[in-house]
Amino acid sequence: MSKTHLGHRARKRFGQNFLHDQNVIANIVHAINPQPGENLVEIGPGLAALTEPVAEASGLLQVVELDRDLAERLEQHPFLQDKLQVHRGDALKTDFQQFTREGKKLRVFGNLPYNISTPLIFHLLSFSGAIQDMHFMLQKEVVERMAAEPGSKAYGRLSVGVQQACEVIPVLEVPPGAFNPPPKVDSAVVRLIPYEQPPHSVKDRKRLHQVCLTAFNQRRKTIRNNMRALMTAEQLEALGIDPSARPETLSVEQYCAIANWLSENS
Repeated sequence: MSKTHLGHRARKRFGQNFLHDQNVIANIVHAINPQPGENLVEIGPGLAALTEPVAEASGLLQVVELDRDLAERLEQHPFLQDKLQVHRGDALKTDFQQFTREGKKLRVFGNLPYNISTPLIFHLLSFSGAIQDMHFMLQKEVVERMAAEPGSKAYGRLSVGVQQACEVIPVLEVPPGAFNPPPKVDSAVVRLIPYEQPPHSVKDRKRLHQVCLTAFNQRRKTIRNNMRALMTAEQLEALGIDPSARPETLSVEQYCAIANWLSENS
């Protein structure tokens, strides 16, 4: 049986799972709390489950959609066409800075395709200065990783990268049955609020991401082993970091210290 919805077949290559549960939709829109005149941008509007109520509340909405059929449907939508600006393209390659207007920061939201959620979050962090907040539906496990504390199994590269830039607030959990077709995993909505002044500043976010990739590449090894190509045990100790510690025990602040040291010394 092909899964179609309003004549549109969910495409596996786009990771499409369409939200249809009205209670869940209402809860997400309530969490976003769109207001008239705000600068809202939706990634992957799909069949407009969130698009319609958000556009109704805000009066205008910019959307980024990769699927040509869906973009066309939105452009011709009887209720939405006057309230939408449709940008056809890949959110991973989109310059989100272009959506800012009259000094109004962006409020970004979307039911993100699970296969691109992590790279897309990192892409958006590079525009964090232009973003007021973000609300995303993600795999529950991804939200748990974003919010994880040092020392936990879920804590890793994503936790450090996101927590350095944003306050992370898990909002609600969403069962598979809320989607068509139902995904094989539980989902959750997260609110990310970029810091005006991050508690742990970092000179170069790309450097921080590289450090985390290197550090968490082999979680069972010590930080000394994993960072060997970049710095010595003595240099780690000088930053107040125990070289024999495991990567998941280091705090966001300690990873920022390593990244800043490398920015200054490489």
